[in-house]
Amino acid sequence: MKEERISFPSGELRLEGMIARPTSAAKRGAVVCHPHPLYGGSMFNNVVECALEAMWRLGWATLRFNFRGVGQSEGEHSGGSGEADDAAAALRFLAGELRLSPQAIVLAGYSFGALAAMNAAPSLPDLSALVLIALPLGMAQADPLKRLNARVVLAAGDHDNYCPPVQLQALQQALGPRAQLKNISGADHFFGGYEAELAAALEAMLRGI
Repeated sequence: MKEERISFPSGELRLEGMIARPTSAAKRGAVVCHPHPLYGGSMFNNVVECALEAMWRLGWATLRFNFRGVGQSEGEHSGGSGEADDAAAALRFLAGELRLSPQAIVLAGYSFGALAAMNAAPSLPDLSALVLIALPLGMAQADPLKRLNARVVLAAGDHDNYCPPVQLQALQQALGPRAQLKNISGADHFFGGYEAELAAALEAMLRGI
């Protein structure tokens, strides 16, 4: 799907992003958050693009963006709290741009981006769903998920040391029937060589959202 470069506000900052609009009116939109900026993460990432591909197959509009201090986005890396604000700002921008209700918007993130998305979610009470790819469980407190009514999609590689399968399964069980989980056999935290499998798994889980 063709993407258009845009910018949008997050507090006093302006962030750069890329929006994709379906040729027909979108009934669903999604924001995708990228991995850790201090380790080279940006919106141009293989896993971010897997998520986008899955969403485009479903006919969704999407917005990927760079967190504060990344690329042409203003500001500096804040360690997580500011990035959660950026994720919430991106979702509100997309909802307004597409004239969609928050109930029609999905918030997704990969690795550090999953952590930012999870921490943003409680400030978005009408969020449709939260998609967490390779959530770094050692850095994550699951309390925001327990306060969230939205559906949750969990995905990770079964060789991911940052998101161990046993711990991820325990999180899914704690969340109950509103959570879906898919472990990608053979994949590690970075999904190198497993992009097609991840995109297919996300498409299948998101189809029912």
